[in-house]
Amino acid sequence: MCLGIPGQIVEITDVKNKLATVDISGVKRQVNIACIVDDTHPVESCLGDWVLVHVGFAMQRIDPKEAAETLKLLEELAEIQESLTVSN
Repeated sequence: MCLGIPGQIVEITDVKNKLATVDISGVKRQVNIACIVDDTHPVESCLGDWVLVHVGFAMQRIDPKEAAETLKLLEELAEIQESLTVSN
């Protein structure tokens, strides 16, 4: 099992090599988008897409609602972990 983190593609940085900048909760990272492009969804059309990012690759497109729900859950988990760390 792997953990994909939701992020939004904010810039296509290299069309030929299928690279884009993704914003993940305010942190911008370059990712490879080759896994989410095809003849019906070319590189140029990925701008604004929400994707699941895992080890530098956009693994799949997701809808904005799913992205928001996942980010909210991850924030809640981080808060719980922080409270457990503080109490120990």
